[in-house]
Amino acid sequence: MIRERRNKEKLAQYYRRFIEEGVLDPNIHPWVAESWKRCLARGLAHEKMPKLVQLSREELAARRRKHEAALKFMDGIYEQCREHLNMHNLSMLLIDDESYVLKNYALPFFQRTMEDVQGARVSERDIGTSSISVAKEHKVPFLLFGPEMWIEECQTGDACSAPVIVDGRVQYIVSVFSIDQPDLPYESVIALLMSIRYSLEQFLSMHERLRASHVLLDALPMAIYHVKPGGRVAYANQCGKKRLENHMDLSEVFVNYEHIPINRGFQGIPSYNKEVTWIARDKAYEDITTVVPVKDDEDVNSVIAITTAIEDLKTTVAHATSYSARYSLLSMVGETEEFVALQNKAARVARGDANILLQGEPGTGKQRLAHGIHQASAKAAGALISVKCGKLSEDALEAELFGYGEGAARVAGKLELAVGGTLFIDEIEKMPVALGDRLAAVLAENEQKAEKEGRKPDIRVIAACDSNLKRLADKGLFSMPLYELLSRITLRVPALRNRVEDIELIAGHIVSEIAAQHSLPPKRLSADALAVLKKFSWPGNIKQLQAVLEMAFFHTPGLVIGAEQVKLPGDKTLGKSWKYDRDAFIEAWKAAGGNISRLANMLDVSRVTLYRYLKKYDLGKKEEM
Repeated sequence: MIRERRNKEKLAQYYRRFIEEGVLDPNIHPWVAESWKRCLARGLAHEKMPKLVQLSREELAARRRKHEAALKFMDGIYEQCREHLNMHNLSMLLIDDESYVLKNYALPFFQRTMEDVQGARVSERDIGTSSISVAKEHKVPFLLFGPEMWIEECQTGDACSAPVIVDGRVQYIVSVFSIDQPDLPYESVIALLMSIRYSLEQFLSMHERLRASHVLLDALPMAIYHVKPGGRVAYANQCGKKRLENHMDLSEVFVNYEHIPINRGFQGIPSYNKEVTWIARDKAYEDITTVVPVKDDEDVNSVIAITTAIEDLKTTVAHATSYSARYSLLSMVGETEEFVALQNKAARVARGDANILLQGEPGTGKQRLAHGIHQASAKAAGALISVKCGKLSEDALEAELFGYGEGAARVAGKLELAVGGTLFIDEIEKMPVALGDRLAAVLAENEQKAEKEGRKPDIRVIAACDSNLKRLADKGLFSMPLYELLSRITLRVPALRNRVEDIELIAGHIVSEIAAQHSLPPKRLSADALAVLKKFSWPGNIKQLQAVLEMAFFHTPGLVIGAEQVKLPGDKTLGKSWKYDRDAFIEAWKAAGGNISRLANMLDVSRVTLYRYLKKYDLGKKEEM
């Protein structure tokens, strides 16, 4: 609050009367009166400046580092207004949000040395009523005349303080004090203070936005440059600086600078997502690059270049499309000797780098085991890329593995996406021989290159097959070079009928997973239900057991799954074929809760097949549940 001039003699009389009699004159400013009353209640000395709470040199230095941006700005402001402050015998302080003086500019404050003032706390509880405390409390600039100050020895001059407010919070106080100045040019001083306050608020707001922007840009996995004519870099994020190796000139770092789209950007021609090779003296970067001109009216004064390594994009795409392990080795349960031996061996081989072949009947859990091995391996941070050979034609499988297209339109194959991680190939026995030979050649070349460079291979392959792969290779029905690469470590997954003792444990685990997956109350299997499960031979192994348990779980209204809810394959209750009978399909559909993925697991078919039957039976949204 900027006030008009007041009669200081009268103000001095009001002050004396309050000190001696405790009487507040109605002409005293209300904010000053409130502060005086608090000071009196605290028993604050009013004659001389008390010993102030003072930061140590180390504490003050640490606090100044925290507020370095504001201090640097105020240093610059002071250089511009030094003569004005000196001319009028003024002292200027920068005070932080805890009322500590960060710096004293110009003449001594309250006739004390700079060393006494800097690092001192000047809150109301320390020095009583001052323009500092009033401005901070009420969040407005405030001009305080000398006789209104609580400390008598400070009443020879006037003071004006302004809060610096950013994001609704008082972050600093800028204060200007006069020393023995009877005719202070108030308008000039107030105008100067308001200008400083406004400038500092604008600077701090911009500084906060820039700092947040820099944090964001530095976190991006791409090089970002703001480039001036000739290649000089005005700004680079951390990824960009790493490439430049402290040389802030693109023309000095990249030998093909003249051929990079940046020059076209300076001609006003933007480039979006272009495949560009950046050739440094000792390395080349294969990137996808965007260049955008920055115009001043019609003239281009700089360009923004955003460039990302293609390899990094592949990894990002892989993770963004959920190419990660969903299961750990501990998600496979069992206590039989054969299963425990398998689990222990899987944990051991996971720590190595060799390719792994998983053999076992359909539904035994080979896919889950592959996920667990990847998660337990040194490549767990990389992507887990899956390919299923049985569902694709030879051409489609080749494109899936090795990619297709050229230039910027090229689509990376899963073999490339798996770099740094694991490639899981399911039903590998269905891979054509010629394609297997090509894959073996690529994997062998990768291994040789890694061995020559003294590093680990970029990719680990885990393959799963339902039949005897050695026999197929001997008969020429499967690529022998690929078999030899994959079979160095072979894990044989036992059939469920060979581990009947584990059925109770496995079934309980499956029921718990179903409840957790669908955020439903946990259920348990009755002794009769378990007896039914143990008597069945399970030709479809764990996958078939899971489908039966899912059907039972969603058909059980209570929390105990009884034998009557367990509908084994071949039961009369399931005699109607869902492939030919609409009612049977609807029954299964409702049991799956209308969830297409769950129903696909229950019926052991693909989602595409189910969509076909949904259309065949004309099941609309009203009937789906």
